[in-house]
Amino acid sequence: MAYSLNVNVSVETPSESIIQEITYDGQEIYQPPLSMSENLIRLAQKIDFSKPFPEEVASDSNEAEKADEVVTETALASTSSNLPWEGIASKIRNAATEVSVLIDVLNVAREKHYMVFDPVQQDAVEVKPMAVIYARKKGLAQAAAMLTSAAERLKASQSETSRTSSTADFHFQLLKLRQNWRLKKVSNSIIGDLSYRTAGSKFPQTGMFEVTKADDEPTPSTSNSGSPPPSPSVTTPAQQSALRVTIPTELQGVAYIMVLCRKDDEKLFNTNINLLSNPVAPSNPDMHWQQKLEAAQNVLFCKELFNQLAKEAVQLQAPIPHMVIGNQITATVLPGIQLIIGLCHSSTGEKKPSNNNKVPPKSNHDHVLEHSLHQLLREVHHKNTHHPFPHPSSGPLGPSKKRYLAGPNAADRYELLSMTKNPMLLEQIIEQAQHYFMRIRAEQVLDTIAKQIKDPMIISHWNSFNTPTQSCVRVNIISQGFDFQCRTSLMVQVLQKSFKCICKDGKVMNLSYEPQELRDLILCQIHHHQMIGVQNLAKSMGWQLLTSTPHLGIGNVEPLGNASSCILASPLGDRLIAIRCEPQGKVHVSIAHSPRKDFFSGQLVKERKWENLGGPFKEVRWDKMEGKNFLNKMELLMASLTSSS
Repeated sequence: MAYSLNVNVSVETPSESIIQEITYDGQEIYQPPLSMSENLIRLAQKIDFSKPFPEEVASDSNEAEKADEVVTETALASTSSNLPWEGIASKIRNAATEVSVLIDVLNVAREKHYMVFDPVQQDAVEVKPMAVIYARKKGLAQAAAMLTSAAERLKASQSETSRTSSTADFHFQLLKLRQNWRLKKVSNSIIGDLSYRTAGSKFPQTGMFEVTKADDEPTPSTSNSGSPPPSPSVTTPAQQSALRVTIPTELQGVAYIMVLCRKDDEKLFNTNINLLSNPVAPSNPDMHWQQKLEAAQNVLFCKELFNQLAKEAVQLQAPIPHMVIGNQITATVLPGIQLIIGLCHSSTGEKKPSNNNKVPPKSNHDHVLEHSLHQLLREVHHKNTHHPFPHPSSGPLGPSKKRYLAGPNAADRYELLSMTKNPMLLEQIIEQAQHYFMRIRAEQVLDTIAKQIKDPMIISHWNSFNTPTQSCVRVNIISQGFDFQCRTSLMVQVLQKSFKCICKDGKVMNLSYEPQELRDLILCQIHHHQMIGVQNLAKSMGWQLLTSTPHLGIGNVEPLGNASSCILASPLGDRLIAIRCEPQGKVHVSIAHSPRKDFFSGQLVKERKWENLGGPFKEVRWDKMEGKNFLNKMELLMASLTSSS
């Protein structure tokens, strides 16, 4: 259902004047506004005098028509004296009559050819050459003046348009600048802030910058120089920006944090890094204001990060004190290994520092630890601005979410104390550096053993889901072709200063940061794998296990651990195999026959039962045996001894 609304709408005439004429040079001539009398005449001309009275319906009879005409004439005669525009209406009727007559005459003369209009010959005009020349010169002068005035108006219009567009670009770019950066107006200038104070930063650097409107720079004169002027189509970045950003000198250039690790016997720095070793050069005027602000904020961020690390290095009480010298922090990660963090600031705008600074190139330092440092500080800023809920909308903040849940979760005193402690940035980066070196040591140990020992095979699987301070590797020890007989698995967790090893039988061993301990453990697991594989192979081939000793106490003293041994008997019991496996990977195999073939009865031993004793063990030349690996050789040896019996 539609509803109608009565709305009063006022209609007014436009205040602009009507364009009367446009000249050839584009100039517009406006018609002056009408006076009150002219406006009244214009309104009166809109009156339609062709229908002064309403016509009545004619009747069919002639008498009624005549009566109507009489009535109409009498009414016209009675009201003609009362019409206000009677004279104007009569003149318009006479003019319309004359125009209609003229149209009829023209139609008769043009179509029916009743009348012929012959042209009237005019008198010859006397031609004066000098007058024609003067007229042409006057016409050319007028045309030139017209073109000159048009060009001047076009120049004025173009300059006005450019001035208006530059003002619009300035405000538009200022709006974009305000969307990404904090601005405030101080007196007659616009000041911005690059600092991280809103994120809880306590760095003393202000990070203020000034925003002004870029003035039109005068074009250089080409009269003194032979180089051609630049093309108007080519624009520089400075011409494209309507803003001019002024950054303080201490925030200009390029800065980054250099993180390096070295051993005590390596010479890394010849001299200390100097923050302002070179005089500060002015910023590049061709650089866009967004790039300027991003570079300045990066310099401010690096300075704040280094300042925070230097403060923590002084506060921390380490077994080996940390050193802060100039723009360099030295911390001991592991015995014999140092972590060096330096602040590099190049004021010339180059990413690589100059040779005068004597700073190692950026490609030599650890990019992962540098990225971790940036992440740690940004995480601190994020926590300062994003507090966990619930928290009050105003007033001081209460305890954290973990402390809110400490009561329902029945947290003990140790957990409550751990909630109040927040690790410092330097502590976290040192822990990551320690884990980094422990991981490298584990990789080197596993790769070295895998290259040196071909039998059995050692396969390492590193877990892809790790933390910055903890990773895990699974070590599988298998014999090629006999992996179904025996497979030894070992889980190694790489921590900050230790290794945690979980064996196949569930034993947990904690090792120190020394890589030799991890190497010894893997070698012991290898020779245990060999012994278990031999025993499983003997069971599958029908041989009997007579004795097995994982830690053999006789024989030569091993430099690492203890040797293990076992004795196997053939299915008929007439063959014996003794196996000795050492932690260094050496294997000794000996065989014996039963009954012994060199038994002879004498005066002392007259009974024949002693001939069933086993004969002496004879060592097998193991390097001459055929087979791909240890278990394959043992399989061939058992098979040959079984068939020969």
